[in-house]
Amino acid sequence: MSMARHDHQLHEGDSLRDAARGRLEDKGEQWTGMRASVFDALAGFDRPASAYDIAEAVSKSQERRVAANSVYRILDLFVGANLARRVESANAYVANQHPDCLHDCIFLICDNCGQAVHLDDDKVSGGVRDAAAGAGFAARQPVIEVRGTCGDCGDSNS
Repeated sequence: MSMARHDHQLHEGDSLRDAARGRLEDKGEQWTGMRASVFDALAGFDRPASAYDIAEAVSKSQERRVAANSVYRILDLFVGANLARRVESANAYVANQHPDCLHDCIFLICDNCGQAVHLDDDKVSGGVRDAAAGAGFAARQPVIEVRGTCGDCGDSNS
């Protein structure tokens, strides 16, 4: 079953925070101070961030130690609510810039600088879903990761 082409609004800054809060509350969860701090820290990174990176950022902003295991629990909640995406190969997370839109993920990950670009391509992700269905497998939420070199770093393999 292919996903239909869709459009969505990308959020950033306060708009992203408001969209994330609304999405979490729509899922019946509370937007607590700690959850807000973790989301703000995650959204502040320009590349995928580990729970340890986020815990350190929150610890600095709150001037108290925040444990990574607490951050992991919040990140799991965020992934489940579509506020964040997990970059599996990096064991790191990125804020979802359109938390009100549920779709599959395609990440282009630079092996040199660590930057991850998130693409939406329903044709590619639909093809993956169709292939999975053809094999008798129900794909819950495909994540495709393509590793290589970004345009800023140049192709060092040429």
